[in-house]
Amino acid sequence: MGLRGRWFGTAVSRKGKWDALVVGGGHNGLIAAAYLARSGLSVAVLERRHLIGGAAVTEELVPGFRFSRCSYLQSLLRPSIIRELELGRHGMKLLKRSPSSFTPCIDGRYLLLGPDSTFNHSEITKFSKKDADAYPRYEKQLQKFCNFMDFILDSPTPEHRRDVPSFTGVLRDKLQQSLFWTHCLQQAYLLGQKDMLDFVDLLVSPASKVLNNWFETDVLKATLATDAVIGSMSSVHTPGSGYVLLHHVMGETDGDRGIWSYVEGGMGSVSLAISKAASEAGAHILTNAEVTQVMVNEDSGAVDGVMFADGTQMHSSVVLSNATPYLTFMELVPQNVLPEDFVNSIKNSDYSSGTTKINLAVDRLPQFQCCKPTLLEAGPQHMGTIHIGAESMEEIDLACRDSWNGLPSRRPLIEMTIPSALDRTISPPGKHVINLFIQYTPYKLSEGSWEDPSFRESFAQRCFSLIDEYAPGFSSSIIGYDMLTPRDLEREFGLTGGNIFHGAMGLDSLFLMRPVKGWSDYRTPVRGLYLCGSGTHPGGGVMGAPGRNAAHVVLQDMKRSATI
Repeated sequence: MGLRGRWFGTAVSRKGKWDALVVGGGHNGLIAAAYLARSGLSVAVLERRHLIGGAAVTEELVPGFRFSRCSYLQSLLRPSIIRELELGRHGMKLLKRSPSSFTPCIDGRYLLLGPDSTFNHSEITKFSKKDADAYPRYEKQLQKFCNFMDFILDSPTPEHRRDVPSFTGVLRDKLQQSLFWTHCLQQAYLLGQKDMLDFVDLLVSPASKVLNNWFETDVLKATLATDAVIGSMSSVHTPGSGYVLLHHVMGETDGDRGIWSYVEGGMGSVSLAISKAASEAGAHILTNAEVTQVMVNEDSGAVDGVMFADGTQMHSSVVLSNATPYLTFMELVPQNVLPEDFVNSIKNSDYSSGTTKINLAVDRLPQFQCCKPTLLEAGPQHMGTIHIGAESMEEIDLACRDSWNGLPSRRPLIEMTIPSALDRTISPPGKHVINLFIQYTPYKLSEGSWEDPSFRESFAQRCFSLIDEYAPGFSSSIIGYDMLTPRDLEREFGLTGGNIFHGAMGLDSLFLMRPVKGWSDYRTPVRGLYLCGSGTHPGGGVMGAPGRNAAHVVLQDMKRSATI
């Protein structure tokens, strides 16, 4: 397809036939493109918006302030991707947070947690010596489980293939499946029966049960429980929420497990680094390129390329969709080419969301009444994730129950982060960028409308007032803000139902069940069409594994086709 290693923007020719087209320039789509281009294929990434990155973007929404508009922390991006695509060389700079967590209490106490075990012991001892002694054992057990999961995250699922044409191909697939399960059994054996039972218990149990078995302190349990419900419509008492807790501690920063970091320049810097790696390998990236249809040949039933909003076309026998499964199959693919049972499964998947993101520009740091004032310099309480409205698991459960009744939580669960405490590149001197990740805000409301400006403003003020309870005067520091409700996340970023994971992360929607049973290996009922987004195994977050795994499946299929 011509020149290599150039940024083509919207100027790439849409003529000719490409080896592969990627619909959606989110981080997974860019990663898939990078691996395909590194294998020598001609690849084009087609992004609807004016900038790449999907939900991992940096945008200047208030003059002088640059916001990680959707995703706002980095930890889950697989180490293999960072290493293989040399993202550090391409400009990705991680800023470790220490302490990493701060939970203020109305009664004047607070809990700080971080990577230092001695510091954690001292902090938790303020509430319970028993819990302080148990916490290192809890972390060690979770690390064992994360080590067990590493192989599964970095591997395509051992799905049963429907389209293997030869006896040799069948044997090859059975061998691959056997190798996958053999490795898992070896890891289970090394884990041991007791730990394996604890692992299964974590997967299927409510997070509240898991944490109650470990700890007695309400504020510690609530702080840890937020990881189990983030981005979901689940309560801490929902069976299976224990897995979501594990999902959010699987990551690392520079080899340190469970450590989340800011990215210098915002989360868009992650996408930019990946795009540079993809472009260097020869991938072409188009923005303002809205795909409205995946074209399927009526005679062969195979993919033939894509059609854009302006009616023009690009042709390829391989298309990877980084869109949600619902958007891909209900809006982009012609309905008459999909099996009815498959369509029903996609329609009936859970895309519910309880997430609202508010990005704020402020003229000063919040001053928490439980801490000594730090007017100019950021203190330990400003460095990590600040948990508001999470002093007990029952508070979280009550907030969730409001949303089940179609109401925004009366006392929302808020995760506040202040990336400008470490990143000096995103705000003017003395001023700060603040992210509020808020739950629970249902997509479908029983009263009011997210389209009503006064309703939106009322909810935003409810959140600001809650923060005022812990940091008096916070509301008066706000210069401007941007608010994304579930409907905004769907409209602006294509996240069906506003779900940040491209679909719920319940046990019925993971591994061999993601996105639907029988189609977990990135392939689809349409020959040549693949999924590469968070709606596939191993799920959501800025992880990159779906994009990397999907690219490997595509390359494997191309190699097989070439030998037939």
